[in-house]
Formats: sequence, structure tokens, C-alpha cells
Amino acid sequence: MNKLPQLPQYKQIYEDLRTQIASGAYIPGDKLPSEHGLSIKYNVARLTVRKALEQLASDELIVRHQGKCSVVKGTPKGIGILSLMSTTTALDSTNLTTRITMKPELRSWNEAFTFSIEPQEEAAGCIYFERLRLIDEAPVFYDITMLPNINLPHFLNYDMENKSLFDTLRTKYQIVVTGGVQQIFAIRADQRLQKSFNISAAHPVLQLNRKIDTSRSGFHIYSQVFCVTQRYGLIGTF
Repeated sequence: MNKLPQLPQYKQIYEDLRTQIASGAYIPGDKLPSEHGLSIKYNVARLTVRKALEQLASDELIVRHQGKCSVVKGTPKGIGILSLMSTTTALDSTNLTTRITMKPELRSWNEAFTFSIEPQEEAAGCIYFERLRLIDEAPVFYDITMLPNINLPHFLNYDMENKSLFDTLRTKYQIVVTGGVQQIFAIRADQRLQKSFNISAAHPVLQLNRKIDTSRSGFHIYSQVFCVTQRYGLIGTF
């Protein structure tokens, strides 16, 4: 197990088991090792293992049977098409790559894609960056993201190339996505989108404006995603 610095032991175990479920090492219907077996594997107390399993069950990744075993229920869902993990799963592709078209930088808030900004978020300023996501080398998503610059030490130094933002926030800062609201529009591609997607001016593009809730009070993720979907359907829950 690759230990994650600054995470409690149960969180490290949770992340390791979650990764194994997401990668297919455990598939739906598989039984996880017993609490006793996991405590030996990770060299921790059973209570620590139990806390990790309870978190997996809370996230609906496993079903716990009291006194018996834990059975894998499914893979991490993400929220709709909000994460790279859920996008990859929905599109059934291992060839999804992410290119950073604008590295994270500090800015003041001018707007947040039609959504209202919390006062503490506006006062702290925002971290702004842009990404292009490709499947089999074909551009499918263009992402603009704004995060409140609140207790995110070293974020500007992290390499987000081919990384999931949600996974980074969860593992580095223990910020978990809990829900949100998204607005969906059909638009015509402007010059930037024409160049990014290699499409004509008349090409239809799907635009999603999103305000995403998290487990940290007063901390939201604001993003705008542009999609070309003639080759892929978008699947997910929200």
C-alpha cells in the first residue's frame, strides 16, 4: 500500500481498498478479507480496519454483513460526469488523458459561471485552471475550474496532468464531493472551442455550468465543462 501522508491510518486503508475496487482487483460480488485478515495485512488494530470498512459501506462501495464478511457492491460512482473516474467508467475507456492548457494560478473572483459565490470564498480569492480531456487522442471535454483558495497548501505545485481533481482533493485535503447543481446548455462553438476540439463554427457543443458541494463547509468547486459527444454518450447519476 502506498501510504498517503497526513492521512489517518483508517483513511489510508480506505484509499487502498477503494483503489483496488476502482481498478477491478475486486469486482462486484467479491468478498473482502475479514477484519482480522485486513488487520494483519495492514498491521493495524481491527477497530482501525472496521472504521475503513464503515466508510466504504457509507460510500456504497461494499455491503457489510454483520459477523460474516464485506461484499463488493460496485465501483466509485463520482457524480454524473463530474469526475475523471466516473467519465472513464461511463465511457468504458482506459485511454482517457488530461492535458493542462492553463496551469493553476491565483485570481480574484469576477464571476462563477452564473452561480453565487460564498462570502468567505470571494474574500479568499480563487485558484483557476483549464484542462482538455481526450479519449483515444480525440478531444471530448474542455474543463474550466475555479476553487476557493481556502486551506489548499501546495495545490499550485501539484501536477494535475492525467490526474483526477476529485481524487486529489480527497486524498490530499480530505475534501469529498457530496453533490451539487449543474446547468446544461446547447451552444455553438466559439473560436477557442473550435481550435480545442478541431471542429467547425457550426458544430454543436454541450455546456455544463456546475457548483459542486463538498464535505468542507463553505467550500465549493465551480466549473464549466464543454463537451462534444457525437462519439460517446454521457452516463451517470447526480
